[in-house]
Amino acid sequence: MMFDPSTLRYNDQGLVPAIAQDAQTGDVLMLAWMNAQAVARTLESGRVTYWSRSRQAFWIKGETSGHVQELVEMRVDCDRDCLLVRVNQTGPACHTNRQSCFYTSVQDGAEVEIMVPLKA
Repeated sequence: MMFDPSTLRYNDQGLVPAIAQDAQTGDVLMLAWMNAQAVARTLESGRVTYWSRSRQAFWIKGETSGHVQELVEMRVDCDRDCLLVRVNQTGPACHTNRQSCFYTSVQDGAEVEIMVPLKA
């Protein structure tokens, strides 16, 4: 059976959350949003493409930074309302120059940075 992006359960803005995971390490890298066209473009090109809510435009990860996400596998959750994109990540995934956007831990009620920015 061929995958059809229109079968996903999008929110009122026509978007579905997409969690990016490093295919090699299993680390969760980031969360972003996709619409049906971004899903289709990702599958067609192999380059992960998101929908930027702030710019209202497609955003190919790494297009300007060079920190590309190459699609290894796309998974659909049981409710069809969230995606997991397993990727080969080139460079840091976060715009703060950290490997992951999830670099802040809550420990004993305090926020603690657990990941330093990568050297430029």
